[in-house]
Amino acid sequence: MTGELTIRGVTKPAVLTATLPKAPIKDPWGLQRTAVSASTKINRQDFGVAWNQKLDSGGVVVGDEVNVSLDVEMIIPPQGK
Repeated sequence: MTGELTIRGVTKPAVLTATLPKAPIKDPWGLQRTAVSASTKINRQDFGVAWNQKLDSGGVVVGDEVNVSLDVEMIIPPQGK
């Protein structure tokens, strides 16, 4: 999936790898539900998030690479509504 991601007023293109279900399921109320999981990695500094602090051991507190994960569940509207 492709789209745009905005963080702190900075918008960048984003490509997410998605896992789609085989088929929707019917819930106890008779509604069709489906879900999708998607993920990507971004560099936080590309969005202006640059704060960091050096550690005594020589490393830094926060890494630049951030994993973004989405788990979304959707209800498919019944026909005619």
